Amino acid sequence: MVKRSPTRKTLASLAAELGVSRTTVSNAYSRPDQLSAATRERILAAAKARGYPGPDPTARSLRTRRAGAVGVLLTEHLSYAFEDMASVDFLAGMAEASAGAQSMLTLIPAGPEGEAEATSLVGSAAVDGFVVYSVAAGDAYLEAARGRGLPVVVCDQPTDSGLPFVGIDDRAAIAPAARALVEAGHRKIGVLAIRLKRERHDGPISWEELQEADMHVQHARVMGAMDVFAQAGIAPETVPVVTQHINDAQTTRAAAQLLLDAHPDLTAVLCTTDSMALGVMT
Repeated sequence: MVKRSPTRKTLASLAAELGVSRTTVSNAYSRPDQLSAATRERILAAAKARGYPGPDPTARSLRTRRAGAVGVLLTEHLSYAFEDMASVDFLAGMAEASAGAQSMLTLIPAGPEGEAEATSLVGSAAVDGFVVYSVAAGDAYLEAARGRGLPVVVCDQPTDSGLPFVGIDDRAAIAPAARALVEAGHRKIGVLAIRLKRERHDGPISWEELQEADMHVQHARVMGAMDVFAQAGIAPETVPVVTQHINDAQTTRAAAQLLLDAHPDLTAVLCTTDSMALGVMT
């Protein structure tokens, strides 16, 4: 004999039992300021006694056309987002800003490869808008987010997407670090950078290739350093630059090894990230 599960309570059935409108029950959860404290407490107590968990979020989103979530688009593996301190701080800031806003954060880890799935992945996200974290100009995921017709904010890069942008002037920001090396008397300086191009490129990058780099943050940092070197009489095209597509302990150490082995006459290395600096130190 099959035992039937009890009928699931709904907002409508709870409202009927209590003799109030469905709007009143809904307000007890979503707009408590619209009810007296006594009415809200009576509704919540009755809902708890009857095993009613609250308004169905799927039904609510269909009715209000709001998902109650902001999509955070990360084009890195999700594990990296919780290891890289810049990414950790970014996510912490997002969480702090959304606290108390009646909105969740939906992480959309696209990964550094696989742009072919961009449209389906971004298109299936039930969100009210997107924050896109640090992608290349023309990135497929960014374009897919733009194509949804929802609000989109870009953080870090690209700087010229025509969308609302939050970031800093990376070209100016790195100048003090480059200036410190020059003022210390260094003239044989190498540069280590993380991803400079949308397509994977690991190893030395030529001056000509550097001009075409489409990852704006790293490009701006390298060029900001070159501005300072040029002012000190160091020809930028003679400064060796090594880049790595993935920014983790293994790859940054490999990049440092490659740079130092190929240029044993270097007296200093300028790094565009702290992880690259740790690679040099190791």
